[in-house]
Amino acid sequence: MKTIRIGAGQGFYGDSILPAIETAKNGNIQYLCFDCLAELTLAILQKDRQRDPAKGFTGDITRTMRELLPLVKEKGIKLLTNAGGMNPLGAQQEILRIARELGVYGFKVAVVTGDDVRERLAGWKAQGISLAHMEDGREIEPILERIVFANAYVGADPVAEALRQGADIVVTGRVADSALFVAPLLYEFGWDREDWNRLAQGILMGHLMECSGQVSGGNFSGDWQSIADLDQIGFPVAEVSEDGEFVITKTEGTGGRVSIQTVKEQLLYEIHDPAAYLTPDVVLDVTKVQLEAAGDNRVRVTGAQGSKRPDTLKIVMGYSDGWLGQAICGYSWPDALEKARAADRIIRKQMERIRLQVEEIQTDYLGYNSLHGPLAAPPKEELNEIYLRIAVRSRSKEKAAALGRLFPPLMLSGPPALGGFLGVMKPRELLGMWSCLIARDMIEDGIQVNVLEV
Repeated sequence: MKTIRIGAGQGFYGDSILPAIETAKNGNIQYLCFDCLAELTLAILQKDRQRDPAKGFTGDITRTMRELLPLVKEKGIKLLTNAGGMNPLGAQQEILRIARELGVYGFKVAVVTGDDVRERLAGWKAQGISLAHMEDGREIEPILERIVFANAYVGADPVAEALRQGADIVVTGRVADSALFVAPLLYEFGWDREDWNRLAQGILMGHLMECSGQVSGGNFSGDWQSIADLDQIGFPVAEVSEDGEFVITKTEGTGGRVSIQTVKEQLLYEIHDPAAYLTPDVVLDVTKVQLEAAGDNRVRVTGAQGSKRPDTLKIVMGYSDGWLGQAICGYSWPDALEKARAADRIIRKQMERIRLQVEEIQTDYLGYNSLHGPLAAPPKEELNEIYLRIAVRSRSKEKAAALGRLFPPLMLSGPPALGGFLGVMKPRELLGMWSCLIARDMIEDGIQVNVLEV
C-alpha cells in the first residue's frame, strides 16, 4: 500500500526554522507544510500591509526560502504554506525573487487566491445575505465601515489542484490549518471527495501536525520535566497510508518526544465538540479514535470518522476598534502587592480628576494574577516583587497616550520603592474580530490557482 511522509515545518508566525531544516535534510519526507496563520496573525499582517501595500505576507518567508529552496531542489520536497497571509501574490513574488537570488531554477511556485472577500461584503449585504456574527447573532452594520480585512477559511481542494498543476511550492492566504496537510493526500491518493472517513483521518493528521512541536513534546502539560532536549526539538512527521491510517513520529536523533500522551493532548487541542469538529473539508468525529504505541517515538492513529462537509465557510474579519495605551512599573518587597494596588488607585483617581474617559481599563499584577486573572488565589506569603500593568482602550489615540503621562510622577509621589519602570508604551491601534458564515459556493467561485515557473 502506498505511503507518503509529510513533515510539519512551522506552527505559527515566528516559529523556529531549525526543526524544519532538520526535517528537510534527514526526515525522508515528500512534503513539508507550514501553518503560519492565526486570527491574530491576520491582524498583524494587515497592519504590515497598511504601512506598505507590498507587504502583508509573513516576514520570515524570506529566510525560510533562503534556507530551504536548495533542499527543495536537491531532494524533490514540495513545500506548502499559508504564509501568503493578506498578500499571497506578494509572497509568490518574494519566493521567486529568492530563487533567482540563489540561482535555484527549474521548479514551479503556485499561489492560491480568493480567500480575501473584503471587496465582496457590500455586494453581499446589498443582496440581503446575512453577515451576522456566527456566535451571538449581532448584526454587522455598526462595524461594517470599519472593516479592514475579511478572509474566508478555504479547504484543501485548491491546494491539491495546485499540486496537480505541477507546483513544487504552494503559497496561500487563509487556507484552514489542517487543509494544508490534507491536500497532498488528495493529490497522491486520489481520494473521493465524499469518502468522509478517509478525509476525517486526513484532517485529524493535519490537526495533530499543525502546531509543530506541540505534538512532539513541546508545551506538554504532563511530565514535561522529563522531555529531553527541547533545545533541539524535532517537529512531527506523519507516515500516511492510502487507507488513511497514519503514524505520528519525528526525525530520528532530534529532541522532544512523540508518545500517546503528547498526541492525545494535541488531539484535544482547540476541539470544542469532539463529535463534530467543523472544517471546510469534513466534519470530524474523534470520539472513537484509537492511539497505539508503534515503537520509539511512534504513535499509530486510527478510528477517525467523518460526515458531510459544511455547506458554509467561516469568514474572519478585522475592524478598527480604537487604540491601546499601557504602562508598566514594578514594586519590590516589602508590601509589593499592596504598593502596586495603591499605585493603581492613584492612577484611576487621577484619570477621573482630569476627565480621561476611556472605553475600557484593565489592571494586571504581573507575578500574581496577569495570567489567571480573577481565578488567582491570594498569595500565601509576601511576594518578592510585582509589576503593575494598566492598559486602556480608547477611540482616541491621544487619550490612549495620556495614560502613560500619569506614571512617571509615581517614582517620587507614589508608594515607595518603585523600580523596573518599563516605560510608557506607544499607543497601538487595535483591531476587533468578527466571524460569520457564508454559503461555500459564494466563496469557492472566486478561488483561483496561478502557477509560475522559475
